[in-house]
Amino acid sequence: QLQLMESGGGLVQSGGSLRLSCTASGFTLADYAIGWFRQAPGKEREGISIINRSGGLTNYADPVKGRFTISRDKAKNTVYLQMNNLKPEDTAVYYCVADTYYRGSLSPVLYEHWGQGTQVTVSS
Repeated sequence: QLQLMESGGGLVQSGGSLRLSCTASGFTLADYAIGWFRQAPGKEREGISIINRSGGLTNYADPVKGRFTISRDKAKNTVYLQMNNLKPEDTAVYYCVADTYYRGSLSPVLYEHWGQGTQVTVSS
């Protein structure tokens, strides 16, 4: 069974940075495209970024372009989401997802495997 685990969330002031990590149990992340999604209270889940297996293809949602960077470290079996210049509207639970294929899409309905999430809170 594929198990994804997010870490690195926390409380940060507006303008600050956090780096989220996505690790796996029972499988190798390098065999999957990995994405990051988030869900704020009272809002629908939204896609943030996705990276293909080699790391050569990425996609970002408009609200985070230029501020967030997705990357992967195959040796550590980890995918990262570096979040800079954080804003209060970035406050949400952040999830990583895995898919066999890189679809490029940030639609949450396309992804079957989800982690439990990590809370990110940005204070103004």
